[in-house]
Amino acid sequence: MDVIDELKLRFPGVTFIRQEVRDEIPTVWVPGGSLVAVLGYLKNEAAAPYRTLYDLAGIDERVRQNRDAQPDANFTVVYHLLSYERNNDLRIKVALQGDHPSIPTATGVWEAANWYERELWDMLGITVEGHSNLRRILMPPWWEGHPLRKEHPSRATEMGTFALSPEDDVRFQESLEVRPEDWGLSSRRRNSRMMLLNLGPQHPGTHGLLRVILQLEDERIVDAAVDIGYHHRGAEKMGERQTWHTYIPYTDRVDYLGGVLNNLPYILATEKLAGIEVPDRAKVIRVMMAELFRIASHLVWYGTFAQDLGAISPVFYMFSDREKLFDIVEAITGGRMHPGWFRIGGVAQDLPTGWEKLVSDFLDHLPPRLREYDRLVMDSRILKGRTRGVGELTKDEAIEWGITGPNLRACGFAWDFRKKRPYSGYDQFSFDIPTADRGDCYGRAQVRVEEIRQSLRIVRQCLEIMPPGPYKADHILTTPPDEKRMLHDIETLIAHFLSVSWGPVIPAGEAFAGIEAAKGNNGYYLISDGGGSSYQTRIRTPSFAHLQALPLMARGLEVPDIIAILGSIDFVLADVDR
Repeated sequence: MDVIDELKLRFPGVTFIRQEVRDEIPTVWVPGGSLVAVLGYLKNEAAAPYRTLYDLAGIDERVRQNRDAQPDANFTVVYHLLSYERNNDLRIKVALQGDHPSIPTATGVWEAANWYERELWDMLGITVEGHSNLRRILMPPWWEGHPLRKEHPSRATEMGTFALSPEDDVRFQESLEVRPEDWGLSSRRRNSRMMLLNLGPQHPGTHGLLRVILQLEDERIVDAAVDIGYHHRGAEKMGERQTWHTYIPYTDRVDYLGGVLNNLPYILATEKLAGIEVPDRAKVIRVMMAELFRIASHLVWYGTFAQDLGAISPVFYMFSDREKLFDIVEAITGGRMHPGWFRIGGVAQDLPTGWEKLVSDFLDHLPPRLREYDRLVMDSRILKGRTRGVGELTKDEAIEWGITGPNLRACGFAWDFRKKRPYSGYDQFSFDIPTADRGDCYGRAQVRVEEIRQSLRIVRQCLEIMPPGPYKADHILTTPPDEKRMLHDIETLIAHFLSVSWGPVIPAGEAFAGIEAAKGNNGYYLISDGGGSSYQTRIRTPSFAHLQALPLMARGLEVPDIIAILGSIDFVLADVDR
């Protein structure tokens, strides 16, 4: 019995409508009046429950043409749930009518729903009844409109010239003043030593434009509120205006340290929509490049984490190693940090002559350097004193808040999507899943350091087993016909011209693909209306969920501890704000 049949038995009076989707994730429409009860059952009562709210997003359906067999709706709210016990996902959908609909809050089921519901209102104007702090989260408080609604422009040139009057300047500045009650913080008590302190938005320890509002009693953190959105660039909105191909470079800039790791989930989701099977050589090339970028990302984290805690030299050593890695990336792709090199159906080019020696030399170079870094950083008494027992999370807390990747494995939970749900041929590779046991800052560091070594193992296997064959699928939506076929008839030439100039037309449907990225689980939920661009693009980033749990990790500690926590989480603000 699948989970949808379970729901029908548990709620006999409720009408559930099953939807077939390209990604084969069980998808069911639930009436709004029964939503909270259904979600509560799935999270708290069902056998092998869905304890993680993996994602929550909305869809503006008002101009969508291909909605066969779906309930009538102006807007749809989508709950993506994850059960580790079942190793299974579930998609719950709710149909909403009207231009300004509402939905009940799910914060009583998952605390992690807080930010997602604020984003739902911010981006789409869907009111969440019962939410304790329904306010802008990605857009500034003075913004007019809701950017993911279809009537909202997708280009700055469509919005007119921006002008800031002196009166608006004062009003905007006042909107940034901190009123504790607006952030869920307790008001200052008379004769208390409680104060509010802004950490950021301009602060090196916040790793970008981020403001953390600390509520302190002396130097002890009583509570904290996280203010994001300073780095929001509308990556999801851009997906609606770019073709399926030309959006690929935009994904590079989400986790801007992850390179092709950003391309991969978007490409995989698009391939599910189009029914494209990727050849083995392309899969192994993708795995090799993904693991090289995982190493590059972890090296940046390693050096800056040490720097956050007072060790200046490691960041220079590790960035030097990263540059050697980027020499390989440049030789293969022509780019370094943002190659935008993966393609729908494969990769942009075959591997160049001599790539084996470049990779082999790096595999010999890095391991002894890592042993030196262990002595320099991980064995440092100062670093251990600053990180052990600091920012602890239990396994249950991590699952509750949607924590994934190294931060989840640091809680003692050996879950890696490359192992549990292999994609791109990861089931053909031998590697271990590093874990730690306390879920603290030091444990998160231990996991990432060991992951560098495991990625080196995978890259070496790619070097040894790289199969022959094509680097791209022989599919009309991905690969131009050869010259002989193009010169044979005008129809093939026209098809080639349209595919290159306009991009492919992807069949109507919905599909999600998630991967084990450097910072956690990163996924793309794509909706095609049968056109040359995505109807809607949803990016599920790990850093968004991780930062929401920051107050939980920081309460009761002191101000310097939050710098250690922020560094140990390993986030970038573009991955939070998109």
